[in-house]
Amino acid sequence: MEQVQENTLDQIEKRNIATGFAFAIAGTTLFSLKSVLIKMAFNEGIDATTLLMIRMMIAMPFYLIVLAYAIKTRPQKAAELRTSDFFLIVGLGFMGYYLASYLDFLGLEYITAQLERLTLFTYPVMVALLSWIFFGEKITGRVFASLIISYLGVTFLFMNESSGENSNTGLGTLLVGGAALSFSLYVIFSKSFITRLGSLIFTSIAMSTATIWIVIQFFSTRDLSDLNVSPKLWLLGFLLAIFCTLIPSFFTSEAISRIGATRMSITGSIGPVVTILLAVWLLDEAFGWTHAIGLLMVMIGVGLLRAKKSPGKLISWIKKSPPHL
Repeated sequence: MEQVQENTLDQIEKRNIATGFAFAIAGTTLFSLKSVLIKMAFNEGIDATTLLMIRMMIAMPFYLIVLAYAIKTRPQKAAELRTSDFFLIVGLGFMGYYLASYLDFLGLEYITAQLERLTLFTYPVMVALLSWIFFGEKITGRVFASLIISYLGVTFLFMNESSGENSNTGLGTLLVGGAALSFSLYVIFSKSFITRLGSLIFTSIAMSTATIWIVIQFFSTRDLSDLNVSPKLWLLGFLLAIFCTLIPSFFTSEAISRIGATRMSITGSIGPVVTILLAVWLLDEAFGWTHAIGLLMVMIGVGLLRAKKSPGKLISWIKKSPPHL
């Protein structure tokens, strides 16, 4: 009888691991599709502000539903939310889901999806440096090696792209680097709120209130008629909101619960590879040995921080906070 129970538990454990990796791969793939969809939308003639407005408008109702569900099912967590917390979360939503997303979208107007993805992928290195600046976490040789290797990889790809006809590669990379910095600040200052309130309540408030910022920007610089875009652009906006934001955020959370943060982090490292393959396939972006070297260097550099023995509480926290700008 005990042997049967052990076999059943083993089967359940194996099933959880298998489904956990499935969730992890699916979530990473959907996140990685974001850059490609944005570039496809830009090819249809839409600008960053309007596209971001469409994305946030579609996503916001779903996050409000999740927030209502979280408050109902987690009343003790909801009771922890103070007025001061709410306004601080609104500020973090501005930083992590509005400013970072806007800079990322804007940067993609000037650079390839490949360079954008690799630049964003280095945000854990920024988290390490900011953790040292704000919280005094130790900077080790591993962190320095990660910093040097990662940004050498980005520089390698940047030099390759800037040598072509695109004169705005520097501006685009700077904008995406600003997005990574803004998201890194969001990550390090959100930890205490997520620990106390839970990820569902925190993320739903941050994402929902971030919509207010883009609405303010949109109506300050655009007309309502600018939302009268083609059905294809609305479809791309829907895919960005649901399949590249909402669904993968829950997929990755479920993956972490089943296989752990470390395994999820390792699986997430396939993100840049997926983006590059999709960019080459769907956008006809060039890929040569310079791209391969840049990709390899960035993955090695970030991999040093994502390794199991990486030091620092906030460094380990990034394993539970995959980017979803």
